[in-house]
Amino acid sequence: MTSMMLKEALSAADCVAQQLANDGERYAELGRKLRSTSFSTALTIARGSSDHACAYVAYLIMARLGRVVASLPMSLVTLNKSPLITRDTLAISISQSGQSPDVVEPIRYFRDGGATTIALVNDIDSPLAQAAEWAMPLRAGKEQSVAATKSFITSLVAGARLVAAWQNDPELLAGLEALPESLRAATTEDWSKAVEVLTPARNIMVVGRGISFPVALEASLKFKETSALQAEAFSGAEIKHGPMALIEEGYPLVIFATRGPTQASLLQLATEMRGRGARVLLAAPADVADRDLTLPVAATPDLDPIVAVQAFYKMAAELSAARGLDPDQPRHLSKVTKTN
Repeated sequence: MTSMMLKEALSAADCVAQQLANDGERYAELGRKLRSTSFSTALTIARGSSDHACAYVAYLIMARLGRVVASLPMSLVTLNKSPLITRDTLAISISQSGQSPDVVEPIRYFRDGGATTIALVNDIDSPLAQAAEWAMPLRAGKEQSVAATKSFITSLVAGARLVAAWQNDPELLAGLEALPESLRAATTEDWSKAVEVLTPARNIMVVGRGISFPVALEASLKFKETSALQAEAFSGAEIKHGPMALIEEGYPLVIFATRGPTQASLLQLATEMRGRGARVLLAAPADVADRDLTLPVAATPDLDPIVAVQAFYKMAAELSAARGLDPDQPRHLSKVTKTN
């Protein structure tokens, strides 16, 4: 029987098409607002998969717009009650449910202090949507599987739309319009080799760098969540600082080498790790001859992580089933997590 996780992951292209067909003028208005506002501080506010989506959005903002973006430790607001300066601040939150108090409260705090607050949220009637000045719907529809898939992909798309509107970049805007087709193509990639290698595995490292690192973070979470596989995500630049000591003969290593400035170093890392005996699964575009898994590509490299994670999700659902687990009912987890 096909899992709900797999069904929802495969529906992501239709959800993205639905999102792109709506709210265009609202994003354009938000872009004009952001271009006309001076920010001294930019923050992201999220947990779990949504925090990984925030890492992608933050990378785009820093790379394309030159604004330094930090992830807010929410307990500074919810528990420490720290007197954070809110003036000239941009606060961006991403959430599927919009229910968790430790996401809602900081957005409310910053908005009350005069900051520009944006919520990219699936439930547009949620407390988070009501707390933010700008609530932008993900339009993923109701997500039933505990493991977020289509809501994560639509979060990435909404974040890229935000950046494209802010930058008013025609190439990125055009690339977004082509995403539904690219996502559908991504679901046809054959990653059965990863299922074969990882079904008996007990632990794994997942590696990315730059714009692909958020994909590594998300993949690591999904391995834990749906396959009970101890997985850790590392930047390709960090793996030699200490994690290297874990590498032994046959140790599984998934490397996401998407296009862009960091790709060459990740391909070199794959070669080196193979030389040390690791069982490398190199996910790279079709023009990389020594790849193990084919990464789909989007219209522009900055959107490649979105289609990469689509291909990954299909494999992750299949891996969970191969390991005798139900990805829709991970142990000890529920769909909505509320923390303070």
